[in-house]
Amino acid sequence: MSDKKTNVEVNHRLPDDGYLRIWQIIGGKGYPAIIPISKSSLWKAIHEKRIPAPVHLGPRTSAWKTSAIRAYLDGTWKAEDAQ
Repeated sequence: MSDKKTNVEVNHRLPDDGYLRIWQIIGGKGYPAIIPISKSSLWKAIHEKRIPAPVHLGPRTSAWKTSAIRAYLDGTWKAEDAQ
């Protein structure tokens, strides 16, 4: 058994379930970046289905499922998983 920890375990304490806002993912408002890219690069990657898309919680509020971000970081997320 390996003692090696993933980036998520070492650098971030993600909730077991719930949602993450954009600044929690790309960094900002005191949060370190989980995925260190710019906001425009994040939206481009979402459009190209390389990163999970957010869930729309309201007319001006989007957030990402923590489970989708975990799967992306673990390399188990696939564009087909998106709804």
